[in-house]
Amino acid sequence: MSSPALSVPLHQRRPLVLADVVPGALARDVALVLGGAALTGVAAQLFLPVPGSPVPITGQTFAALSVGAALGWRRGALSLLVYMLAGMVGMPWFAEGTSGFAAPSFGYVIGFVLAAGLVGALASRGGDRSPLRTIATMLLGNAVVYAVGLPYLAVSLGIGMPEAFDIGMKNYLLGDAFKILLAAGCLPVAWRLLDRLHR
Repeated sequence: MSSPALSVPLHQRRPLVLADVVPGALARDVALVLGGAALTGVAAQLFLPVPGSPVPITGQTFAALSVGAALGWRRGALSLLVYMLAGMVGMPWFAEGTSGFAAPSFGYVIGFVLAAGLVGALASRGGDRSPLRTIATMLLGNAVVYAVGLPYLAVSLGIGMPEAFDIGMKNYLLGDAFKILLAAGCLPVAWRLLDRLHR
C-alpha cells in the first residue's frame, strides 16, 4: 500500500528538485556536481563576441541557472564553485576557452555561484514547476549575476556603473530573455514527464 505522500505528483512535492528523483546518495551527488560544472564549461564555449565589450554572449548563464534549479542550492552552488575554482587554476572552460581570474568578466562567474544557490533554493520550493514561476526564479538568478558582475566589471576596467551597464548588461538583456523563456519551457516539462514515469 502506497503512502499518501507518494500519491502526490512529483511537481507538487516540497522540498524537492529534479536531482532528488535520481537514485543514489553520495556517488550520485558527486557525479551531479561534477556534471553540472562540466555542462557549464561546455556551454561557455557557445559564445558570440560583443563589439566594444570584454563580455561575450555565452550559454554560461543558462547552464549555471539550470544547474542550480536541477540540483538544488547545495549541489548547485557547489557545482558552480567547482567550475569557478577549476577555471581559476587553469581549466580552460571559461568563455572562449579561457581560464584564470584576471578577466574583467570574472565577476559574472562569481555571480553564477551565488545565483545557482538562490535558484536552487527557490526551485526546491516549487520555483521551477510552472512557466511563470520559472520565469520569476530565473529573473532573480539573473539579477544576482549582474549584481556581482557589473560592479566587478566597473572596478576592473576603472569605469563608472553607467558605462558598465552599457557594455556589460544592456546588450545582453534580449539574450537573457530568450534563455529565461527556454528554461520556462524545459523545467516544467521535465517535471511533467517525471510525473508520468512515476505513475
